[in-house]
Amino acid sequence: MASLEMQGAYDLTNGKIDELITNVCAGNYALGVINQKTNKFVVKYVGRSETDLNTRLKQHVGRHPKFKFSLATSPREAFEKVCRNFHDFGGIKKLRNNVHPTPPADTSWKCPFCDKLG
Repeated sequence: MASLEMQGAYDLTNGKIDELITNVCAGNYALGVINQKTNKFVVKYVGRSETDLNTRLKQHVGRHPKFKFSLATSPREAFEKVCRNFHDFGGIKKLRNNVHPTPPADTSWKCPFCDKLG
C-alpha cells in the first residue's frame, strides 16, 4: 500500500501552516480530504517546494480542506519524493495534478519512476 510518509492531516489554513512550518525549507505536501466513513486522508493533489514550503502551501489555502507535509533535505529529494507520490497515488488519472512533476529549470533530472524529463 502506498504511503506519503508525511505528517498530518491538518487544516489547510495560513495559521496552521505558520504554526507547523517555521523555517524556510524545501519540502513536500499532499492536499486532500478526510473520508467521513473511514476517517482516513484521501490524497487529491501532491506537490513540493524546493525553497519555501510554507509559502508554497499558502498558495493552496481555500482549495482543499486538509494537508500533510514532510521536510526535504534538498531540492532533489523533494523532486524525487513528489514523483513517487504522484505515481503511487494515481497520477493524472486520479489526482488533480494536471501534469507530471517537472524538475527545476536549471537541472536535467528525470523522474526515477518513469524516466520522464519534465
